[in-house]
Amino acid sequence: MASPNSQDDSDRQAESPLTDLRASVADLTNTFYKTALEEAARYDLTVTEFNLLRACSESGDECTATELARVLPIDASRISRIVTTLVDKGLLRRQRRTDDRRIVMLSVSQEGRELISLIIQDLSLHDIMLTDGIDDDDMRVFVSVVSRMVANYTAMQESE
Repeated sequence: MASPNSQDDSDRQAESPLTDLRASVADLTNTFYKTALEEAARYDLTVTEFNLLRACSESGDECTATELARVLPIDASRISRIVTTLVDKGLLRRQRRTDDRRIVMLSVSQEGRELISLIIQDLSLHDIMLTDGIDDDDMRVFVSVVSRMVANYTAMQESE
């Protein structure tokens, strides 16, 4: 005969994987964020400044603040302040387009590129330590699952 709590136990078990997933993703996100925070701070940057610098670098030779606002979860006014800070630090350059002076193009300076490279190298060392004892097959499964979840989210957003 089933105990009176057996329904509660089965409900908890049914919820457990998603609850564990949410908690695990939060823990992993915090771990990566704290690592990035520490590494960026070593070079007198915030994580947001580093992410903006890296996004600008990855967009090609030049980008606009509007393009950065599309790829970063930052509003336009905050992007403008961060750009000014990075320009003042000599890590980013601003230049108006000659064919349309209203458009300001951003590019990462050589010093900025070198700094991005250093921070990414430092973060890669942390990644190696974080994944110690995890074999390649497990990592492939993990990346595959995360990719499918992100694709599901993208599909949900597009259907709304």
